[in-house]
Order: sequence, then C-alpha cells, then structure tokens
Amino acid sequence: MAIVRGTKLSNGVRTTIRYLMIFLVSLLVIFPLYWMLVTAVQAPEVTLRYPPVLYPIDPNIKGFHAIFIEKQMGQWLINSGFVAILTTILTSILSILGAYALSWFKWRGKMAFGLMLLFTQMLPEALIVIPIFKIYSNLHWTDSLATLSLIHAAFVIPVGVWILKPAFEGVPKEVNEAAQIDGCTPMGVLRKIIIPLCSPAILAVGVVAFFASWGEYLIAVTMISTEGKYPASVGLASTMSQLDTPIQTLLSGAIVYGLPPVILYMFIQRFVISGLTAGAIKG
Repeated sequence: MAIVRGTKLSNGVRTTIRYLMIFLVSLLVIFPLYWMLVTAVQAPEVTLRYPPVLYPIDPNIKGFHAIFIEKQMGQWLINSGFVAILTTILTSILSILGAYALSWFKWRGKMAFGLMLLFTQMLPEALIVIPIFKIYSNLHWTDSLATLSLIHAAFVIPVGVWILKPAFEGVPKEVNEAAQIDGCTPMGVLRKIIIPLCSPAILAVGVVAFFASWGEYLIAVTMISTEGKYPASVGLASTMSQLDTPIQTLLSGAIVYGLPPVILYMFIQRFVISGLTAGAIKG
C-alpha cells in the first residue's frame, strides 16, 4: 500500500514539474511578444518609464497609423506578398519536376545532380550574394521583384526536391505501370496520380518557400534599391535605421509584418506536418 502511495506521489511530482517547465518555457516565448504589443499601443515615454509597467497605459493605435501613413508599410506588405507567392509557385513547380526525375527515372548523372542540390545548401547567402548581384546587374535585372522571386526560389528548390523525393518514392510503382498500360504518359502519371497523392508534401514545400521568401532580408536589400519596391523586411530595416522613428512605430510595423505567416500557419499546420513526414516511414 505504501509503495502504491509512493508511486502515485512520485507521478504527481513529475507531472507538476512537467507542467511547471511547460509554463516557464511558454512564458519565455510569449512574454516578449506580449511586451512588443504593449509597447506598440502606448506612448514611448510610458515605455521608458522606470520601473516598467506590465500593462498598457492610455493605449492607442498611433504607431499603426504612423507605419501605414507616414511610411509605405501597405506597399511593402504587398511587395512581400507578391515575392513570396511567386517564389512559392516557382519553387513548387520546379521542385515537383526535380523530385519526379530523381525518384522515378534512371538517368546518367542522377547521383551527381542529387549531390549538387545538397552542395548548394552548404553555401551561406553572405558568400554568394555579391556574385549573384553582379550576374543580375550585368543582365540589367536588378531592382525587380520578379528577379528577387527567382533568386529566392533558387535557394529553396533544393530543399523542396529533398522533401518531395521520399514522398514520390512512397507511391507504389505498380500504379505507374498500370497507368502506362492504360496509355498514360509520364507527365500524365505525374499530373493525375503522383501530385494528388502527394499533395500534403507539395503543400509543405509551398509553405517552406513562402516563409523563406517572406522573411528573407540579405538578398532583398542587395537587389532592391527603390523604396517603393522594398519588401517589408527591407522597409522595416530602413525605418529602424532612421533614428527619429519612435519605437512605438517600429514595433507596430513588426507586429503587422509578423501576423500573416502566423495566421497562415495556424490554418495549415496539420497539412504541413503530414507533408514533411510523408515518405519518412515505409512498411
């Protein structure tokens, strides 16, 4: 009896510690976001008060008004959305073709192609951003959102191919053989069978591409020089460099910039997780 009570007590202590750790970790993650929101809706002099106040005093939306009216936040968000969506489309299409070629066909140089895709991920952006700028400058393709989308897609496509490859390989080969017997072409097999069956993995690739493009800064600030064409990441950074910009305005812009990816992920996280794990377990 004493052993049973001791076991229940031990389990209760472990459960309490577990929930306490979850609470502390959640607090560490959520509190900076909460403080950002509090700072965005109150006057700067209140924020700088000591000791600090943990709740908003005289809340207002002047920061949100300033970032949209005095700056070009609306246009920057549109630019970021355009670049991210175009990057997502390019990445999805080319990743599907690349993964299909690697997983369903035998051809000379297949192994070298796969290794080359891996090698591209070993190069940091800072190392190749200047050569990229030089190439596109010679082509007179700089200061273009379409060019920026193309570059973003080039960085994400290798990741997309390696996400889709195991998912495509998980489709039974017998399906392909049956489709070919019925007169279906390889592209028909891809379009009518593989893409519908692997749609969660394709969605995961699209989300990875969207997020990578939405949050990218280094290439964007190098390639785009016109303020009206800035993505939101570059626009906010340029606003931050202006020392007379109130912190209330900066954090209001940061909140607006961070909301679209969070809202998007809330709706599609289930599909993303299933897509990223597609093909991981075979049996």
